[in-house]
Amino acid sequence: MGKGDKKTKRGKIWRGTYGNSRKRKKTKVSKPVTKKEVKEAVEAVVEEAKAAKKKTAEKKETAKKTTTKKTASKKTTAKKSTSKESKEKGEE
Repeated sequence: MGKGDKKTKRGKIWRGTYGNSRKRKKTKVSKPVTKKEVKEAVEAVVEEAKAAKKKTAEKKETAKKTTTKKTASKKTTAKKSTSKESKEKGEE
C-alpha cells in the first residue's frame, strides 16, 4: 500500500492517474458574458478614469496656488570679540 499500489491515493498521485480513490477537481462553469454587460463594464471604467483625471487636475491647481518661491534671506553672524575688546568694554 505504497507508491506502487494502483488502488491507493498515494499510488495514483505517484503514477499521475485518476480514479475512484483520487477524484479530479471539478471546474466551475461560468456563464457567457453578454454584449450589454460588456458595454456597462466599459462605461463604468471610463467614468472612473474621467473622475480620477479631474481629481488630479484639481490637486495640481491647488498645488500651484499654494507653492510660491521664497527668496533666501542672508543670515547675519555675530562678530567675534577679541580679548582686547572685551577688556576695553570691561574697563569702561
